[in-house]
Amino acid sequence: MTAASSAAIAQTIRRVADDKGSVTILCHVRPDADTIGSGLALGLALDRLGVDVEVAHPGPESLPAAFADLPGHKLLVDPAALRGSRLVVSVDAASRPRLGGLESHFTDAETTIVIDHHASNTGFGDLDFVDPHADCTAVLVLRVLDDLGVDLDEDVATCLYAGLITDTGSFRWARPESFRVAARLVDAGVDSRTWSRRLLDTHPYGWLGMVSEILATATLDRTACGGEGLVYAVVSRRALAGMSWEESESVIDIVRTTAEAEVAAVFKEIDAGKWTVSLRSTSSVDLVPIARTHGGGGHRHASGYSDTGTADEVIGRLRQSL
Repeated sequence: MTAASSAAIAQTIRRVADDKGSVTILCHVRPDADTIGSGLALGLALDRLGVDVEVAHPGPESLPAAFADLPGHKLLVDPAALRGSRLVVSVDAASRPRLGGLESHFTDAETTIVIDHHASNTGFGDLDFVDPHADCTAVLVLRVLDDLGVDLDEDVATCLYAGLITDTGSFRWARPESFRVAARLVDAGVDSRTWSRRLLDTHPYGWLGMVSEILATATLDRTACGGEGLVYAVVSRRALAGMSWEESESVIDIVRTTAEAEVAAVFKEIDAGKWTVSLRSTSSVDLVPIARTHGGGGHRHASGYSDTGTADEVIGRLRQSL
């Protein structure tokens, strides 16, 4: 595990390109637009350099419909059909387990690269390009492409924009670099209006009923976090029936708008007694240590973890850790 710059990553990739070699790019479980967009952007750029590229994300969930048609989607390979390469790149995964069933492709590779922006990432590749001050992994991939000397075309820019617009919450918590990157991407031809709506503001009709049912469970604990407040909602398996997992991810962004709470949580029952917990905070509470206490991780104001038990037990453990 060696901390590496974007230039060092580009140099390693350039050697593979010069040798007309192959590269496998791995995205994380329950893929979001940052991991897929970053993977496809890097894949498209390497394909242009003559590299044999395959991009994959682990199942069992299918690719969310909102970004299934991103440019470069034809580079996506079914996990069962992955050949693997001497050079394997992980994008936007904070740890090896986040690669799910594809983890063995990473560990078996001759050379491994990690490109990520999660504060909880301590490095698990031969070369680790990890910058928690970046708003998304897409920004880091752009730095690598710049060092490779790859021209930024509309397709690559669109994939990067997908990661940027979603991980910054439509720029609501973006750093200055993200605005500069956004300008470059739009200048390169990104249809920002279309992709912003597709990725952030489009849901099936059934989503409205699901949200209504979930918000009815919302609970406010004003005393949590030393008086900072906690608001949470519970997503049962019944509420999720017939709805894709990515649609439930948007609920946290509604719950977090509660003015009386610094911390917001959504508990999603993905199987009987098995839960994923999404956490958000607005300013003063660092969520990373809290998520790590439960075996998870993420960012200062957006983290998550998994837990088991009844709803009351899982909620109780979070309240105790706060």
